[in-house]
Amino acid sequence: MTDTAAPIESHTPSAKLVYKVLEHGDGPLSQKEIAKESRLPIRTVRGAIYDLRDAGIVEERTPVTDPRGRVYQIV
Repeated sequence: MTDTAAPIESHTPSAKLVYKVLEHGDGPLSQKEIAKESRLPIRTVRGAIYDLRDAGIVEERTPVTDPRGRVYQIV
């Protein structure tokens, strides 16, 4: 088991899937992109992201190209 896997162990299966999508993505992803890749409902993705963000595993950023949007990436 890697060091990056340890913080994710105690999270829900949906949070683990969101983490894997972010881990294998090509940079920061929006909630819609994560939902599309994971095939999870947007509401489930949102909850998983908030849990991961509150745990300090994922960070939320505002992209320069769209100040209204948010993208997420692993810390």
